[in-house]
Amino acid sequence: MARRAFWLVGLGGTLATVVAALASGASARDGVELVALAVVGAGIVGIVGVLLGRRLRDRPLLVQVTVVAATAVVATLAGAVLAAQAMFVSSHDLRTLMVVLAASATAAGLAALQLAERLGRATEEVQQLSEHLAGGGSPSAPSEPLPAELADVADQLTGTWERLNDARDRERAMEASRRELVAWVSHDLRTPLSGIRAMVEALEDGVVDDPATVARYLGTIRQEADRLAQLVDDLFELSRIQAGALDLDLERVGLADLVSDAIAATGITADARGVSLEGRMHEPAPEVAASVPDLARVIRNLLDNAIRHTPRGGAVRVEASTMGDHAVLSVHDTCGGIPDNEIDRVFDLAFRGDAARTPGEGGGGFGLAIARGLVEAHRGDIDVCNTDGGCRFTVRLPLDA
Repeated sequence: MARRAFWLVGLGGTLATVVAALASGASARDGVELVALAVVGAGIVGIVGVLLGRRLRDRPLLVQVTVVAATAVVATLAGAVLAAQAMFVSSHDLRTLMVVLAASATAAGLAALQLAERLGRATEEVQQLSEHLAGGGSPSAPSEPLPAELADVADQLTGTWERLNDARDRERAMEASRRELVAWVSHDLRTPLSGIRAMVEALEDGVVDDPATVARYLGTIRQEADRLAQLVDDLFELSRIQAGALDLDLERVGLADLVSDAIAATGITADARGVSLEGRMHEPAPEVAASVPDLARVIRNLLDNAIRHTPRGGAVRVEASTMGDHAVLSVHDTCGGIPDNEIDRVFDLAFRGDAARTPGEGGGGFGLAIARGLVEAHRGDIDVCNTDGGCRFTVRLPLDA
């Protein structure tokens, strides 16, 4: 862009010189000679000015702007001297022109000083902004308007600071989630392992020997082992999601089939807790391209979460429909709603809301985090909102995925 502008200015200036020569009333021969002298004189000085400017490009702006102003004045003077030598200008006119050029040079020098000072202040403003942001400060408006180029640099610095600040906030949030995760996992591992160990020791020492109690102990040990295995599976799934290592085997599948399977799988749990479970499919029945096991796990996790937090006598309803170019799956419950200070964190890793819940009731705290990761891997989104007497989780998946 700069090179193109350079040549355009040079060509335009040459054409302007030719037009001025023709307008002077000189003959064609004299006009050509006058143009040649003007171009040669200005060209030589201009080339020297360009070379000098390149040589001094690491010097302060004051020096560089002074070189530009001096080049313009000296180029005019060189052309006038050559014209006088060729008898186009009288000696009296040349002296008059030199006086005018001296005054012009003074004005140009003052303008150059003012411009250099202003550019220097603007550059210092940008430098101070950079140092201020690097020190952890917040962006502030400049004390005076900046030139467009430096204003763009300042805007880019501010934008970079905002992105870095957002990244730091996300990193702090992730670190807090990791610490919370470690605490929950340690608790969820230690509690069942302690119970298993106590029951095994009781069986080994013969403290428990009646068949009914032994069978109950063995059943409890098996349940705890299954829960630990599920916890390990959840951790493995989370590691795949966070590492971006999900390898989705996509195929066309109807949400109605997945919802029916999930309701059948969770029906026994819902009945045991006294929660009614219902599925509603709206026409046209949506179909999406998805990894069947992963999408089934999303629905199962949402249903497990809804059943777990819905009190006895409550209801859980699953709906699937099409809205525009998305398939929409929603899970409604009557849990009483999520507190305002917790609703934004329900998808956070290991978040369980009420810290007083027992591991058996609260689960591993990974189900919703896994659901969000799997939905986003399908280029979809998931959110939650409170409704009358409960809440609604909504999953949106693109139909053309």
